[in-house]
Amino acid sequence: MKKFFIYMLLTVAGIAVGLSAALAAYYFSGGNIFENILGSRTKNVTASISTDATNAELTEYAFKILGYIKTGDYNALSQVVHPEYGVVFSPYATINLASNKCFTAAQVSGFSKDKNQYVWGKYDGKGDPIELTPAEYFKKFVFDKDYTQASEIGLNTIVKSGNSLENIKEVFPDARFVDFYIPGTDQDSGGLDWSSVRLCFEEYKGQLKLTVILHSEWTV
Repeated sequence: MKKFFIYMLLTVAGIAVGLSAALAAYYFSGGNIFENILGSRTKNVTASISTDATNAELTEYAFKILGYIKTGDYNALSQVVHPEYGVVFSPYATINLASNKCFTAAQVSGFSKDKNQYVWGKYDGKGDPIELTPAEYFKKFVFDKDYTQASEIGLNTIVKSGNSLENIKEVFPDARFVDFYIPGTDQDSGGLDWSSVRLCFEEYKGQLKLTVILHSEWTV
């Protein structure tokens, strides 16, 4: 009986090891486990992602927030904004806390009716102030493309950089971010019409809360 019990333990252990190895191979050989989590929303999700459960959860969370943005559900969006820090909006890759706008959750919830024009930063190349209502800003610097259909995403990884200073990791060293990238299609410019949006999160009482919405594109 003792030998039989030992044999059964070894058998179960062997099966577990085998399954773990199979799953690991499936994950990192471009398998569809991570793709199944995301559905058909993006084709190349494994390019810049370590496909573990934590990253899968974060990516699903980020897609959920993109859904709020896409439908203009500012009330739902406000529920994920960091209760203490609020959310910073950066129109370009370089975050400047002195000039970029920061809004509280309560302010975000009222964006659909907010007709005030705020200064969100400065236009690249011109230096003129970016004076827009929240709805106008979202259309130009948040959801200028359908990022739920991003062709590639990165977790704590910048998929594509232009010539602007990338300082998200320096300004928010404890944060995690998801980069949704859409390549350019303008052949005359060599695809310089690419863009991405990054959602940055920090922990608050055991939950990830939105602290940054950043738009990135080629700048002069």
